Amino acid sequence: MEAIRLNCIVLGGGSGGMAFARRARQYVPDVALVEKQVRLGGTCVNVGCVPKKIMWNCATMRESLHDAEGYCFSGASNVNFDYPAFREKRTAYIQRLNGIYSANLDKEHIKHVTGTAKFVSADTIEVEGQLYTAPHILIATGGAPSIPKLPGAEFGFTSDEFFDEMPELPKKVAVVGAGYIGLELAGVLHALGCETHLICRGESFLRSFDKETVAALTAEVVGSGVKLHINTTTDRVEKKEDGTLTLISTKGDEVIGEGFDSLIWAIGRHPNTKELGLEKLGVEFHKEGRIKTDEWQNTSVSGIYAVGDVCGPIDLTPVAIAAGRALAERLFNGKKESKMDYGCVPTVVFSHPPLATCGLTQEEANKTYGPENVKTFKAGFTNMYFSMTDRKQKTFMKMVTTGPEEKVVGLHMIGLGCDEMLQGFAVAMKMGATRADFRKTVAIHPTGSEEVVLL
Repeated sequence: MEAIRLNCIVLGGGSGGMAFARRARQYVPDVALVEKQVRLGGTCVNVGCVPKKIMWNCATMRESLHDAEGYCFSGASNVNFDYPAFREKRTAYIQRLNGIYSANLDKEHIKHVTGTAKFVSADTIEVEGQLYTAPHILIATGGAPSIPKLPGAEFGFTSDEFFDEMPELPKKVAVVGAGYIGLELAGVLHALGCETHLICRGESFLRSFDKETVAALTAEVVGSGVKLHINTTTDRVEKKEDGTLTLISTKGDEVIGEGFDSLIWAIGRHPNTKELGLEKLGVEFHKEGRIKTDEWQNTSVSGIYAVGDVCGPIDLTPVAIAAGRALAERLFNGKKESKMDYGCVPTVVFSHPPLATCGLTQEEANKTYGPENVKTFKAGFTNMYFSMTDRKQKTFMKMVTTGPEEKVVGLHMIGLGCDEMLQGFAVAMKMGATRADFRKTVAIHPTGSEEVVLL
């Protein structure tokens, strides 16, 4: 069989793969993108960032309706919510995005191949019986949610099914997991009126985040009514005759909770690599299954690269996009020093309230610079929005600085609007701003963001 010859091949139609393919096409004529699913856009568009943010917006609107009575709008908290209609509208929006992604490939003359790719050699893949060869092949196949291996695990579902298949809101739900996804889903479900239990194996959720900031968020999450189970590991799930689920702990058959009509596993994700046949090529992996890459996105095999969740180190859509574009610039536009800078990356957890963070935690700064060279500055307050409401959600902000010049190396916050305010401060941090630079900036009053420049 004769192989179709190309300048480069991209495996995966998600954020990183699409970004690389479109940037590469600006410089070379023959680019192919292979995606095994009909839907383009990957995790972010289909079962991640986009539908998650729509759900978060919806849940936040429910909270605002409750708050509206504090502003003398009577009856606002009693409006009807039609979840099936909302779900249908959300799905239609995602499908429109799928179509835009497909149209972009057509418009830019990128060959779109639907099917599962498998490596035949370092420069050749096979898809549905057809061979494709190129000197540059990018692996951007992303990840998939993990399900624990324990009795009754099949009675639960993952975040993928939450967005794709859940036709009704549950009355009582258990969310197992301590990361972004678990916390975000728990917050959405609780705000929409579900009795929500969040089950964490360790002492808290978001264990890699700044501990003091997470403690402030924990107080708000628990105070809102989410039932938090810490230091709790599920041993098995039992389904009762009435169809409800009971979760049993590893601690001597202790019942974690019962009467759940839904169980969501949010215990992490694993890279999509098993079907690719990489082992026979000598591509190296980390022990958790991620593909090993250097700072230039090179794998251990020349001509094969990887970006995004399949390799890390930061599983975020904008990171995958930036890494894909930087790689295309290096390979095809002569920018030999073009690479992704994985330092000082801002991110937001869309919890209730949201948590926004950029740079080092206090713990990381102490380890990097020594605790004697680290100073922190903090503020806690109630946003003016809540001055008229029964709900009194707190805002917490923390700045981490180092050296006599007090360079800002970490900024962490929770509270109303933190998700939108961090981006500009991240630019300042990336430019090396000091606390003095922040304080010299005139505050915008009255806003939550003014407190950052007053720290």
